[in-house]
Amino acid sequence: MITVSGVAFAVALVFVQVGLFLGLMRNATITIERLGADLWVTSRNTPNVDFAHAFSESRVERVRSIPGVARADNLIVAFMNVNLPSGAEEGTLVYAMEDFGAWNFPWHVLEGDTEDLRRGNYVFIDESAAKRFGPFAVGDYREYLGTRLKIIGRTTEARSFTTTPLSFMDYQLAQRLLRSNTGSQTMYILVKLAPGADVEGVRAEMKQRLPYNDVYTSDEWATRSRNYWIVSTGLGFNLGLTVFLGCLVGVVVVALTLYTSTMEHLKEFGTVKAIGGSNRDIYGILARQALISSVVGFVLGAIPSLALRPLVSRLGGLELQITPLLMVWTFVGTVVLCLAAAMLSFRKVAAIDPALVFRG
Repeated sequence: MITVSGVAFAVALVFVQVGLFLGLMRNATITIERLGADLWVTSRNTPNVDFAHAFSESRVERVRSIPGVARADNLIVAFMNVNLPSGAEEGTLVYAMEDFGAWNFPWHVLEGDTEDLRRGNYVFIDESAAKRFGPFAVGDYREYLGTRLKIIGRTTEARSFTTTPLSFMDYQLAQRLLRSNTGSQTMYILVKLAPGADVEGVRAEMKQRLPYNDVYTSDEWATRSRNYWIVSTGLGFNLGLTVFLGCLVGVVVVALTLYTSTMEHLKEFGTVKAIGGSNRDIYGILARQALISSVVGFVLGAIPSLALRPLVSRLGGLELQITPLLMVWTFVGTVVLCLAAAMLSFRKVAAIDPALVFRG
């Protein structure tokens, strides 16, 4: 039970830590993936999708004139302060476009029609905002940067890496709210290519016409956004250290318990040798013990980890993403580490003198 408990603890720690990491990374790039743009035009050296820098919105016309471009639209991504009915002030990350429907964005609308956003001072808010904003409903009002906006829709699954709630509004409205900072500027240009268009050829032409901008494919932009959070925040080092310590605890517990059990049964192993058993037979016994411990420990560690997912989402506003690939790699790693731990016992047993059985 001690062996199995050690394995289960290590497995649960790996699932929770890596699962939270994967969930955060998914939040960091989920809007990039859902928008489905073939190319992203950004200002020079923009670090990630959340921390955008403005440039002239007129550059979208240069992009639209490039052969192979089927559609190009401006996108504003900006943080705004929201005054709540309680008197408190919270932040929200706003996505603003002229035509949300053309990009099927936001991707999961619970209430409302994004086409109505262009008709006035209206806003969509993701339901995850209730944790910070308090309860809200369609028809309520919230004050964005001093302007009273009516909530006409709710979305779900739209989250950011920083857990800042997401809002969606019309492009022109966002420009008016941000006019003191951006004027007639945008943060991104989304590009959809025509069927059969050469991505690299179009990108090369785009870079030539927009020498002060960067151009990324969707995958490159998602990778850049993820890498920013992993490297700049130390998240990658923290994750690696935690997983290493979890695995170390599991290996030490398994190694010590298997070693103690082996020492308590030295005479039995000596008997196996005395009747003609080889070191291979003895290692087979130890390996089966380690394999049973790894399988049972993996199951006991995986069950509570999977059960925690809805609780983490509801209480913490985070996603515990345990993918099939993560489960496979964790299982393989658990088996390998348990077998490696069994090697410590094997070295002792391999040196047993069969005559030990006949000693008083």
